[in-house]
Amino acid sequence: MSGHRIVLVTGASGAGRSTAINALEDMGFEAIDNMPLSLVPRLIVGVPLERPVALGIDVRNRDFTLAALESMLDALDQDPSVAADLIYLDCDPDVLLRRYSETRRKHPLAAEMPPDAAVDHEIALLAPLRGRADLRIDTSEMTPHDLRAEIARWYDPGDAARMSLSFHSFSYKRGTPPGLDMMFDCRFLRNPHWEPTLRALDGRDAEVAAHVAADARHAPFIERIEALLDLVLPAHVAEGRTHLAIGLGCTGGQHRSVTLAENLAQRLAQAGWQVSIRHRELEHGAPRAPRQAGVERP
Repeated sequence: MSGHRIVLVTGASGAGRSTAINALEDMGFEAIDNMPLSLVPRLIVGVPLERPVALGIDVRNRDFTLAALESMLDALDQDPSVAADLIYLDCDPDVLLRRYSETRRKHPLAAEMPPDAAVDHEIALLAPLRGRADLRIDTSEMTPHDLRAEIARWYDPGDAARMSLSFHSFSYKRGTPPGLDMMFDCRFLRNPHWEPTLRALDGRDAEVAAHVAADARHAPFIERIEALLDLVLPAHVAEGRTHLAIGLGCTGGQHRSVTLAENLAQRLAQAGWQVSIRHRELEHGAPRAPRQAGVERP
């Protein structure tokens, strides 16, 4: 490394800063959360850092003020020996309040004002940083897994040949998952929902998979998706991508999209790709053990 590489992570409390910092640490960054702003300049004194550094910055930093943070960012931007990025994690206020309620944690400003006012005040306080961020990620609809994948798309420093694929099944009724790079609509295939014996099952069950596969359009559809991926995946690797998210959607997110996500993930895993699967609509039900080798499941 010829200079200092620093990634600063900020945003509203509860938007996922710790998850982002941990993801960067797993990618080889030296992670420091809530470091006093006055100490940051000391990181870039002397020889270049051996590893890139990820810094978590929020209102709990000991000497935090917006003016101090902006002054520090200006100094980093003007230093030719420093490559610095600012990640701003955005989130809907109602979602932030719900997260604090679910985890029973107190907002860092809650001692001075009610929780809803504290959330609004912090968002307003950090608003200028939102505008100058190099990367802004809205985590309102993201799980920690989604956020880690999004961070990896931008900052994983590993060999591009390790590009991983994630297959996401979902219901169009609940909208598309954030961060998809490619998306395929499975709603034209035979719907197991209308078969009473299959309705309570999901696309991981052999009976459902067989029902979907019996549709004459299923095999050509899978073959064309595979052919498309054979074409574009090497090109994405050549462009330096480290992660590609592929969505399969159907009406309820229980049957057709799940079957196709499982099928494609298994085929790509057998072809040597790093593959993981997310079934968004099934995550609220009982967990099921993995049935296929070579596919990672969160």
